[in-house]
Amino acid sequence: MSKTLYLKLNEITSVREKQVFLKDVAALYCDDAAALAKCGALKVKTVQEDRDRRYVENVLDIIRRISQMDPSIQVANLGQTDYVIDYRKPKPVRWLRQWVKTICVSVICFCGAAFAIMTFNNDASVTQVFQEIYRMVLGREQNGISVLELSYSFGLAAGILVFFNHFAVWKLNTDPTPLEVEMRLYEDNIAKTLIQNEGRKEPDVDVT
Repeated sequence: MSKTLYLKLNEITSVREKQVFLKDVAALYCDDAAALAKCGALKVKTVQEDRDRRYVENVLDIIRRISQMDPSIQVANLGQTDYVIDYRKPKPVRWLRQWVKTICVSVICFCGAAFAIMTFNNDASVTQVFQEIYRMVLGREQNGISVLELSYSFGLAAGILVFFNHFAVWKLNTDPTPLEVEMRLYEDNIAKTLIQNEGRKEPDVDVT
């Protein structure tokens, strides 16, 4: 009796083990529990190299292996036709190194953002604008820091925190943050580039 396996491959999957099974890279569904378990345990890749690397694979290889294993299983692919296996060597967690990297990146981002804000304020002459507003409202010149600079500084910081919405405890909604969106777009572009490069067999000089 024919059995239908519904297969939905992920575009890119990160793995730590050299033996990669179908259940690791795809979501599976089948009315037959035995066939589902058999297909989930099907080995789709054995990593030979002992280093971090991305491998581009094709759904046709999976269909061929399933057909060889059990010809009565019909595969309905609902996901990607080409997919990427991102193999990462198992490494011990180095908390000190992680904290040092996090602190360095945070300091660089903070200094870069501060420089960008100061440059914008200087180009837009925000200080002169505040002085003019102060003179127009109160009728006298501004001496030192006023409530305008204080409110602008606190408002700028609050606006950044609300816009990026990146603190789990204080999140205003469940939407992904701008940083998460950019990271996912970067991952999608990496996967698409790997798949496109794998499909190019021409000997001509390419962008690489």
